[in-house]
Amino acid sequence: MIVLDTDVLIEILDRRSVKGDEALRKISEKSQDIAITVINLHEVLYGLAKYAKPVREVLLLPVLDFTKADAELSAELELKAERSGTPVRRTDAMIAAITINRGASLYTFDLKHFNVLRDFGLKLFP
Repeated sequence: MIVLDTDVLIEILDRRSVKGDEALRKISEKSQDIAITVINLHEVLYGLAKYAKPVREVLLLPVLDFTKADAELSAELELKAERSGTPVRRTDAMIAAITINRGASLYTFDLKHFNVLRDFGLKLFP
């Protein structure tokens, strides 16, 4: 399974984005299920409401919920990253935990936010 981060999803939904077209091509080549997290859904819906863009395709994607096990792991990831000297945003730790606990890979363009979490088990796509 491939979990799409918000930045990748936004590029894919932008029909004029070459970056989004390339991301969609890479995903299609892998023939894996794709999903977003409930955190990514919140971020996209907030952006859609704020900027009044009527892109509702995002609601058709499977959404991975945030569970108690995800909460436990995300707290651990956030603390480990902080102790390593590279703190991460709480929502990024939450997205990483959901992805790790599902045995999935995260597709993100924001490597700066997620690279540190690779040391703690996060797999990035591609």
